[in-house]
Amino acid sequence: MKRIACIGEAMIELSLAGEDAQISVAGDTLNTAIYLHRTAPELRIDYVTCLGDDPFSTRIFDFITDKGVGTSAIQRIPNASPGLYAITTTPDGERSFTYWRSASAARQLFADGDFSILADYDALYLSGISMAILPHPVRLSLLGWLDQSPVQVIYDSNYRPRLWDSTEHARQITTRLWERADIALPSIDDEMMLFDETAAEVTARFAACKGAGALKRGGSGPLSLGEAVSQTYPAAQKVVDTTAAGDSFNGGYLGALLSGKCQADALIAGHNLAAAVVQHRGAIIPE
Repeated sequence: MKRIACIGEAMIELSLAGEDAQISVAGDTLNTAIYLHRTAPELRIDYVTCLGDDPFSTRIFDFITDKGVGTSAIQRIPNASPGLYAITTTPDGERSFTYWRSASAARQLFADGDFSILADYDALYLSGISMAILPHPVRLSLLGWLDQSPVQVIYDSNYRPRLWDSTEHARQITTRLWERADIALPSIDDEMMLFDETAAEVTARFAACKGAGALKRGGSGPLSLGEAVSQTYPAAQKVVDTTAAGDSFNGGYLGALLSGKCQADALIAGHNLAAAVVQHRGAIIPE
């Protein structure tokens, strides 16, 4: 059985609708882990993070377990707690976030410089958020370990400027991970913002990508990386909330690709799943 580790931060999610708030659990790489498990249940999907010992950390741990994602690589830290974020959406479905995560337990991930837990996996899935929450020396140590490891690396830059200590570090880390990634899953808006490029410049940069992957372009559908694919992608009937659109695309795409399906089918699987997700509120839709 192929083993995949999704690495990052799981948080308490508040989804606001008028005067009401729905409490759930989410996080970009966790969202992908859940959708990856749903798409390809024959794969072993584990989540790698740090949680505290408080009731909200237990709620997150139980949520991950209930969704069928492995928890054996989750470290529980005494007297720590998880981050929290709130989602608000505009009438056309665009979302904005408010975060309380500066003291999150996940920021202590790999604090001891020991990455040996990752050696047992066939593939590792990381995002820009996974890297942004780590101290810069830990980021560099992790990159050094990845450069020496044969493990398959999957990366989505998922750029959130406020999480990074500097734009220079964000560019440095992301550039190195694009060089290392076997499967690249960039979003065109994030790449434009991070590298101050036009859409055409981002497209041209990733057109030269040697590995597999997809450049996510929202409603326009993904651009295949590493292999030419020409096909159409139907738009979502109604966009309610774009939360986890990219995360769910990643889960659907990777589930298909890592299960042996062709690039064209994987792109369709990712797009169709994302189109379904944006028609619901919150990051994780009902099965």
